[in-house]
Amino acid sequence: MPHNPAGDGEHHGLVLQPRNVQFDWNALPMHWIPGEPMATHVINVLHLLLPEGERWFVRTFKEALPLIRDERLREEVLGFVGQEAIHAEAHQGVLDHLLAKGLDPRPYTRQAEYLFQRVLGEHPELTGTAARENLIERVAVIAAIEHFTAFLGDWVLNADALDRAGVDPTMLDLIRWHGAEEVEHRSVAFDLLRHLDQGYTRRIRAMAITGPVLVHLWVRGTRFLMANDPTLVPGQARASWRAYTAASKRGLLPRLGRAARSAARYLSRGYHPTQEGSTRQAVAYLGTSPAARAAAH
Repeated sequence: MPHNPAGDGEHHGLVLQPRNVQFDWNALPMHWIPGEPMATHVINVLHLLLPEGERWFVRTFKEALPLIRDERLREEVLGFVGQEAIHAEAHQGVLDHLLAKGLDPRPYTRQAEYLFQRVLGEHPELTGTAARENLIERVAVIAAIEHFTAFLGDWVLNADALDRAGVDPTMLDLIRWHGAEEVEHRSVAFDLLRHLDQGYTRRIRAMAITGPVLVHLWVRGTRFLMANDPTLVPGQARASWRAYTAASKRGLLPRLGRAARSAARYLSRGYHPTQEGSTRQAVAYLGTSPAARAAAH
């Protein structure tokens, strides 16, 4: 299928460049949204899931490279792989910092490793058509996940309440740099899926599975972090939907209704990721991000 994404005209001709960013976490407080332990830990779930998840993205897309017959799409996939590899390492640094601060993330991250390496990993015993179908199913799952990461990226780029709340500037740069790159490369997984399978059924099936699983993993991750945060007393350590809703009304977390409406848009037959978010805004932030600017010099 010709590589001809719809929507966001600013996206046309974009070249995806990995940015080898570095972050110093020595001064990061446990609750980097001041006075907001639950909102902090809801976003911290990114650090629990993304290192292993994005390594899985990289392995899967490298496996898909021989199936790509469009040279421009191949270049975008290679750019995506480069960006995701750096994302994994950037979030790994936060996990190492949490461990040093007395919050051991390993009981949860071991489960993430099992999910991405064993449940969703490669199946070398499969051959021929079965191997190809399994690979395309994994690409479909990544396309669904990338829809949510682009939604979160667009949200964090526009979440002015985080600035007003006095969020730690290094963490704010990490999540906005990462969010901007998610918006920047938001079409790649979808276009790869469409290149390999132009049908509608697989895309919808993958979203129907992926959406609820992501919510489940996020709830479990938030509860894990709250329960294991050594700075919280037992009465403070309870995560709740009421607290999430209150934080989202203050602009510190995405509103659930917006997330649900975004997921519903993915179900449209005419959907394309360039209809979500702004490439211009993402590239503009990447031009001002302290970490991205330092990596460019």
